[in-house]
Amino acid sequence: MLIIDCHGHYTTAPAGLQAFRDAQTAHLKDASKPLPAGLSVSDDEIRESIESNQLKLLKDRGADMTIFSPRASAMAHHVGTEAISQAWTRVCNDTIKRVVDLYPHNFIGVCQLPQSPGVSIANSIEELERCVTELGFVGCNLNPDPSGGHWTAPPLTDKAWYPFYEKMVELDVPAMIHVSGSCNHNFHATGAHYINADTTAFMQFIEGDLFKDFPALRFVIPHGGGAVPYHWGRYRGLADMMKKPHLRDHVMKNVYFDTCVYHQPGIDLLFKVIDIDNILFGSEMVGAVRGIDPETGHYFDDTKRYLDNLGLSEENRRKVFEGNARRVYPRLDTVLKAQGR
Repeated sequence: MLIIDCHGHYTTAPAGLQAFRDAQTAHLKDASKPLPAGLSVSDDEIRESIESNQLKLLKDRGADMTIFSPRASAMAHHVGTEAISQAWTRVCNDTIKRVVDLYPHNFIGVCQLPQSPGVSIANSIEELERCVTELGFVGCNLNPDPSGGHWTAPPLTDKAWYPFYEKMVELDVPAMIHVSGSCNHNFHATGAHYINADTTAFMQFIEGDLFKDFPALRFVIPHGGGAVPYHWGRYRGLADMMKKPHLRDHVMKNVYFDTCVYHQPGIDLLFKVIDIDNILFGSEMVGAVRGIDPETGHYFDDTKRYLDNLGLSEENRRKVFEGNARRVYPRLDTVLKAQGR
């Protein structure tokens, strides 16, 4: 059995990537300062950043592969112009491709999108297609709030998103719903904004009828589904009040949660409430919570340890650690089979 972590970000990227971004933001403040001409990062710098961090932890914790994407909090779609976002996105995605090329048995790419507030999501289709068809990526991260905490975009069920969904279906790739940094001081990025977005996306899916129009569309809602599993009765009740079908038919044929929940009781609840076929192993390491839990002596984001404590059957372990990811990300399954796995 392979152990596939569905949720990893390049949070330890070499300093040259941040220098590229710093040059962009400096230009935004003072147009006389030049935009960056390109990225100055060597393969050795990438190796050092990965081998002492994600790859080391992957092996130490007994996992095999991470579905890997650019640092979510640094997508910062609210910063700068559409052109700035496009250039930043391309550099970030190309850097992920370099990681995958160096470690093809340990990492597979998922792309950032060049979203910008007020700009049609259709303008992100070209980058999705490039990353999937040219770079071999298996999915994307879709930001439901490019404004960075002000929620100026239409709900995910609005037809404004449909051109992008059509391309997702055509390419047979899922999207992880993932916001970026918050520029609204009411919402701490990882402690509030991320969880708000996960919960908000799920409620939008309940209110709409998106999956009638796109029965093959697939979304991963990270961080254990936000508040959804904890308030499952509320969402079932709201769907009933709205005369919607049961959640298993209305939403859960198309929506999946990861296991980025950083304590045992939370994981216990997730598995008690959500069907095993809708849960993908994920840790988000090295990510939002990097420290060691003083109550356990282990890293908060060592989520495999929590799953190991559940006493799952071998069949269910195989689903959560491998099978569900291969089903939700069919292009990943194709790559793994080509590798003989």
